[in-house]
Amino acid sequence: MLKITSYLTLDTSAKQLINHLNDEKTSLTFSENAVLIKLLDNSEEIWTKEHLLAEGWPDRVVAPTSLTQCISTLRRKLEPFSEIHLKAVARRGYQLHIDERSHVKMVSLTDSGTIRAAFLDVSVMVKIAGALFVIGLIILAWYQCEYHKVLKNTAFWSSDKQVELNIGGVKESATLLYKDDTDQLHESKWQKHIAPESNVVLGLKGFSAFALTNGNNYSFAACPGYALDDCNGVGIININALSPEPAGLNMREFVPLTKKMEERIRFNRVLIPKDSVGNIIEHHYHADVYFPAAGEKLIRGDFSLSLVYDGEKSGQIYTTTCITDEDCSTTPIKWKTRGTFNQYEQTIGDYEVDVFYSKIAQKEFIKPDFVTPSAMRFYREIRRMDIQETELIFFRVHSTENTAVWIFPFMDGLVAWSKYEKVQF
Repeated sequence: MLKITSYLTLDTSAKQLINHLNDEKTSLTFSENAVLIKLLDNSEEIWTKEHLLAEGWPDRVVAPTSLTQCISTLRRKLEPFSEIHLKAVARRGYQLHIDERSHVKMVSLTDSGTIRAAFLDVSVMVKIAGALFVIGLIILAWYQCEYHKVLKNTAFWSSDKQVELNIGGVKESATLLYKDDTDQLHESKWQKHIAPESNVVLGLKGFSAFALTNGNNYSFAACPGYALDDCNGVGIININALSPEPAGLNMREFVPLTKKMEERIRFNRVLIPKDSVGNIIEHHYHADVYFPAAGEKLIRGDFSLSLVYDGEKSGQIYTTTCITDEDCSTTPIKWKTRGTFNQYEQTIGDYEVDVFYSKIAQKEFIKPDFVTPSAMRFYREIRRMDIQETELIFFRVHSTENTAVWIFPFMDGLVAWSKYEKVQF
């Protein structure tokens, strides 16, 4: 197989010219094939009639007109390829000239030399346009890739500030997580939801805490202990205020009420099916988040997240969200998801955080039989997520042996201190 141009080859065995633009084949006689092979052996060289007669008619004596007729037929068959010129040189012989700067319409993707030649052959403007097109594709791929979404979502958050919280009559500083476009960061945004006259938690001597705002909602997560690593999962308080109106939360009543609510049926205990086969390790995180509002029943969010690794930084993710109120007047609103995740290491301020980017493969939305007015906003939010969300991003901000602090993608972001357990099947 001899390459004549970037799209035209000579199949010497089959005696055919092959036009790869349209897969058209042109048959050659034995003499035409042999003469063309000789002319291609060193293009630009002038081959004498004697040389070409010897190639085209070996061991035969023919008249010079046979070569003349052969050259005439070859010219006709090469005529569609304007870059190829079969010239007669007076009193010397014949010469094949190929214009290498021909306007090629297609190149062989398996021939790197052809691709390089075709690229060098085009004008500067075409090269610039091609380069810009490639750059545009790279930029588009970057903006749509998973890692860029992780970077973008992480960049929204900062943690370079502290706010003072008074919980149960004890004052401590909380690490503040906030979105960069938020300027309403005064401690009163969190503190005003706790009624000062009933802000008593018996036995509480100190606590560690994270506070968070997305600009609209204000949440905090606190755990008894003088240092972050002292939290053992007992006495965790997760509160999220959704309204600017002070909730007037009575802490003296709140703590016993939460214990009573948590002693009820746990909707989100274990997510992996009991009949799973194999050596499966489930990393299970559970958090109770409370949503106080003035004059309304206390809403409880029962959040569960389970990770099952099948690689060092990837695996299956299961989430369950269950909403009810303090009297169970609202029958449980449940939303379950199952999918895959990739884990990334990022930083928010001074904190090294784990980011879990999950793609939802399955959803299950269990509609309640009855929803109270105070729970209706949560019903709408979960319904919206069930319809719209195909990807979820979770941030694990801090972890101990028994707990972890998360930013959950619920209500545009809330912070929750969760209990951790490892379950093996």
